[in-house]
Amino acid sequence: MNIILTNDDGIWAVGLRCLARELQRAGHSVHIVAPLTEQSAVGHAVTLSVPLRIREVQEDHFQGTGVSGTPVDCVKMALGTVFRFQPDLLISGINGGANVGVDVLYSGTVAAATEAALVGTPSMAVSVDHFHPGDLTEQARYTARLLEQIDWPSLPASRVLNLNFPNCALEESRGLKCCPQTRAVYEDWYETRTDPRGRDYYWLCGEILEKNLEPETDRTLLTQGHITLTPLTFDFTDKMLLQELKKRLNSSP
Repeated sequence: MNIILTNDDGIWAVGLRCLARELQRAGHSVHIVAPLTEQSAVGHAVTLSVPLRIREVQEDHFQGTGVSGTPVDCVKMALGTVFRFQPDLLISGINGGANVGVDVLYSGTVAAATEAALVGTPSMAVSVDHFHPGDLTEQARYTARLLEQIDWPSLPASRVLNLNFPNCALEESRGLKCCPQTRAVYEDWYETRTDPRGRDYYWLCGEILEKNLEPETDRTLLTQGHITLTPLTFDFTDKMLLQELKKRLNSSP
């Protein structure tokens, strides 16, 4: 397959490098377009007020295009400017840090995959439940094998497959589970700290409380050691409430 590979951790990230190598070993043609700097949690941001620049990155056994923008900028450029073909698939990852539950709204990793899906390119987001992963060769190899088991052309339009690996060696994982997202959200707070000049600044912290997690959902299963796969769709219309509003409001004077 012709695959575009991107991420939000930047073009030097270990997850992207491992995944590129294993996809190429599996016989795929891999084209890398990724941010020049880390873009974690930028969501679906698009750069509008400053120009974008690209830089070719060429090292031993690695070649890619770096973009001075967001993951979505990278996808837009890849699909319309940098490469002149329609890819079979776009993969975003492997991200350092899980993307489960409400994370998919914040995540630059998932946003890149979503941007591709919205314009008709099948896509997958891949993450691992560790913010500072080391070697991810086994997770990358697993991802390459999983691609072969999915009938990509038969998937419904505008869908993203969201794959997450647990924080353990692959051989210690409890296997793949296809599952829904958790509906639990973060309990957020800001820590107040002091800079060297005596001025206060604030650092966002947060966690999803275990008591709020539903069984058999992505966060719960990932914590239990499962690899999770969740199909995502981004039609946010609440169709049941829409019908109820029509009934109530269309009959109002």
